[in-house]
Amino acid sequence: MHYYIITGASRGLGKALAEAVLRLPDTKVVGVSRHATIEHEQYAHQPLDLSDMLAVQNNLHKVFPQWPDAESITLINNAAVLGEIGYLGEHQNEHFEFVFDVNIVAPAMFMNTFLSAYGGLSVPRTILNISSGAAQRAVDGWGAYSASKAALDALSCTAQKEQDLRGSGIRIRSLSPGILDTAMQEHIRTADEHSFSEAVRFAGFHQEGRLAQPEEVAEKIIGWLRHPASADEKVVLRIDSL
Repeated sequence: MHYYIITGASRGLGKALAEAVLRLPDTKVVGVSRHATIEHEQYAHQPLDLSDMLAVQNNLHKVFPQWPDAESITLINNAAVLGEIGYLGEHQNEHFEFVFDVNIVAPAMFMNTFLSAYGGLSVPRTILNISSGAAQRAVDGWGAYSASKAALDALSCTAQKEQDLRGSGIRIRSLSPGILDTAMQEHIRTADEHSFSEAVRFAGFHQEGRLAQPEEVAEKIIGWLRHPASADEKVVLRIDSL
């Protein structure tokens, strides 16, 4: 049996990833999100609010059980929040705690627990962190989001180096999936140019039909995950490089 643990599985790319996996034979999905929106005999929902650090710490053991029949185990850290769009100096300080908890602290805990639980196994194991192009460039109004995604890229690189040094065979990647037609994009389109200088440009992506559909991107990601990594593959990837 091939096991997938997917955070943010209730909507957007996370839901599309879960549904793509469930169409494959011999697969089971543990979906981690606040709400359950998938009904499937091979799908198990773990309710969890990733902004509630106490709840995350108390429930992590439920997400990573021992699976004696596992042929492979994959963690996809997909859940993320953009937070309020606005410039530094114009936020409530709690904004940064919220965005960093969901986008980097929770994924770090998930990675740590995955590696602790499954590090000694011999079956293929993969951690895929869903990042963003904003991790690699400054986007005004998105300070907390951009910084948290850059931290996720850095953590992925560090964790992969550690696993290589230990010879565990675990694959860890951080992937920018491109600009998707999701609720996050709807939120972005509500911003004004005073808080986000690229507001008109991003609105144009939607008007011109240039947003990728989550289902198409999910199929590409799952197809890539099912193939062994190439020897020269980088840790930080873009969807167009798969």
